[in-house]
Amino acid sequence: MKKREEQQSFDFDGNARERLVVWIRRRMDEYGITLEALAESIEADAAAVPVIMYRDAYGNTWDGRGEKPDWLKRATYAGQNIEHFRC
Repeated sequence: MKKREEQQSFDFDGNARERLVVWIRRRMDEYGITLEALAESIEADAAAVPVIMYRDAYGNTWDGRGEKPDWLKRATYAGQNIEHFRC
């Protein structure tokens, strides 16, 4: 749903993407970030193993990114404190 909203904002203003690219390039120049360094950072992030932040007794895990998994939603809706599952 968020992507749809972002896409709609680009549809209303066709220059938004181009302005964003210009802004990013200026920040990269300002901080001395090269395209190669940016590509390396993106690759490193993709290859990084997510750190498990939450675990239950059945071995279900969640790294804390994205939407809460169903097992954790059910537990918190049932009144369990989320901190109980923190690793």
